[in-house]
Amino acid sequence: MTQSLPSGTVTFLFTDIEGSTRLWEEHAEAMGRALAVHEAILREAIGAHRGHLFKTVGDGVYAVFDDPQDALAAARAAQERLQAARWEVPGGLRVRMAIHTGAAELAGGDYLGPTLNRVARLLGAGHGGQVLLSEATRALVERELPRGITLRDHGRHRLKDLAQPEQIFQLVAPGLADAFPALRSLDVFPNNLPRQLTSFIGREREMAEVKELVRTSPLVTLTGTGGSGKTRLAIQVGADLVEAFPDGVWLIALESLSDPALVAAAIAAVVGVREETHRAVLQTLVDALRTRSLLLILDNSEHLLDAVAPVAETLVRSGPNLRILATSQERLGVPGELVYPVGMLPVPDPRRTAAPDDITHYAAVQLFVDRALLSQPRFALTRDNAPAVAQVVRRLDGIPLAIELAAARANALSVDQIAARLDDRLALLTTGSRTEVPRHQTLRAVLDWSYDLLVPDERAILRRLSVFAGGFTLEAAEGICSRPGEVDVLGLLTRLVEKSLVVFDDQGAGPRYRLLESVRLYGQEQLRGEGEEAEARTRHRDWYLLLAEQAEPGLIGPEQKRWLDRLEEEHDNLRAALTWSRDGPDGIAHGLVLAGALTMFWDIRGYWREGREWLETMVGRSSEESHARVKALNGVANFAFFQGDFKTATTFGQEGLALSRRLGDSRGAATCLNILGFEACRIENYARARELGAESLSLSRESGDLMGTAAAQAVLGLVARGEGDTAQAEMLLTESVRQ
Repeated sequence: MTQSLPSGTVTFLFTDIEGSTRLWEEHAEAMGRALAVHEAILREAIGAHRGHLFKTVGDGVYAVFDDPQDALAAARAAQERLQAARWEVPGGLRVRMAIHTGAAELAGGDYLGPTLNRVARLLGAGHGGQVLLSEATRALVERELPRGITLRDHGRHRLKDLAQPEQIFQLVAPGLADAFPALRSLDVFPNNLPRQLTSFIGREREMAEVKELVRTSPLVTLTGTGGSGKTRLAIQVGADLVEAFPDGVWLIALESLSDPALVAAAIAAVVGVREETHRAVLQTLVDALRTRSLLLILDNSEHLLDAVAPVAETLVRSGPNLRILATSQERLGVPGELVYPVGMLPVPDPRRTAAPDDITHYAAVQLFVDRALLSQPRFALTRDNAPAVAQVVRRLDGIPLAIELAAARANALSVDQIAARLDDRLALLTTGSRTEVPRHQTLRAVLDWSYDLLVPDERAILRRLSVFAGGFTLEAAEGICSRPGEVDVLGLLTRLVEKSLVVFDDQGAGPRYRLLESVRLYGQEQLRGEGEEAEARTRHRDWYLLLAEQAEPGLIGPEQKRWLDRLEEEHDNLRAALTWSRDGPDGIAHGLVLAGALTMFWDIRGYWREGREWLETMVGRSSEESHARVKALNGVANFAFFQGDFKTATTFGQEGLALSRRLGDSRGAATCLNILGFEACRIENYARARELGAESLSLSRESGDLMGTAAAQAVLGLVARGEGDTAQAEMLLTESVRQ
């Protein structure tokens, strides 16, 4: 059979039966007979059109063709017979089909490579009776379609493999069902699951088990060492379950979060819940999610366990239809939590032969081959290199990240050379007595090895990139990491992407890069070891300080949303810059300016608690009398007032007013006066409020401050309303809004 199967670029036809599980449960005997007829129809149609049925899994049938026209004709013929057949089971058998063309690696009578994953996900988007085609197949068959046959364009869709969107087409032919519901793609269901640039390999058993646990248990935690693939498994489980959660599947990435107090706020930001006055963020979140049916993926929780655990417990106790899937190096420790250890990928038995047919079913080998094809499209698993592939994945203990890093070298090294370098560089894996070494040490050894393969310029850029948190743009990388006389950052960055040490993502607002977390932490260690940390973090801080100062005036006016989104995207980097300002040498003055520049962003986006904490910290550690201090004092007072802490608001407002008067800062003074004016209105001291509002209005108009003018008019409008002059109140408040 293996000899007759086509190889290289081929066309696959995958089929399965919609709703087969229910039919088996309710009509087992009839279903057994129907399945035999179903398979006979498919075998006949595939064979009649020069195809090869190479695998059946349950009710799924997998076939391969040299010619995409043959695959299309086979699908049409099979559907005609299946839809015309008389079935014993109620409603008949509704078979969905998918056709996709691409390169695939043939080994042991089966195929490997991302093309297989793609056609399987295309199949999952369809409905019973429907035949879907990928753009690759459509381009090959459209010019020679038989008379009466058309292809309906369903547009671009993100499939559940989370790779690049696919342009999907439907076969339309006489005698076939035509009308179907919307495709089951990620675009139909609310989610923020990120696009993945590589296919998901293996983990079929884990996927099935974790999905069942999530369906039945409120809190499931995936545990395992760094690099074991917990995050990728969780995201893929979420993608497969989007249909089960009408209110969405939401990924909350916690790796860049350093403040435990911000866990609830991070979740709220992702699911669109805003902070409310006088209430803890968690309570607001609980009330908002109480009746929703959604799945939260809390990713990389291990460094925030004491904060994540109570938040997770509170949410699952209060929301009967809410599910949490967490990833962590250890359990959260919440009552009722189900822990699912994520082990390493299965590797070939060293006591057995390592011929291609013997090792292709191991997920570690499949992963190596898949990733090697990305860096070297001509790569193939052969009798000559199969033993070395088996050795590599065994020596790497089946650690997915380690395997990916090794496979990325296939564009420059043979597998034998990769194996030899593992012998040289990874001493921890060379003797049986060392197999008990913790997995993270093994991963560190792989990172050491990958780092040693870089040229000096690449190492330098990788170290400097480790100061970023939550990703970065090319512009930021060039501004922070470049040095006079060095090779261009773009070229080095591109090489690091090719070597799987930097991830590139062109989705969202614009192209961004990021380091895998393990790589980022490793890079930070190297940065400290080279004595470069202070310089790199200072450059990082200065870059994001400049960004915040550029954004601040744009937060008022037609460019507001663009700047808000830009700051949101860079929030983790801004937090890192604030942290270095707070903890680094001589940084408080910069931190005071940075926090002040971010005050309006925090205000508009509802980060009141976080903004107040940063501002209070910078004010508390700085004694200088400056305009930046006035802005920070006003920010604290503003946030404290919104949070109902009126005593603190008054204290900081009065301090800010006194300092602004000493400095001759009319804008700062106007802001202080407005805050104190609102507080005076709250306690119904309208005489005092009028005095404060009038002075603020005068100062604001003199300086051309429209925001200050609007706030002062609002204070005076509240005074008029409190004193019963509704006409004056309406006039002032309307004028305030118009500003």
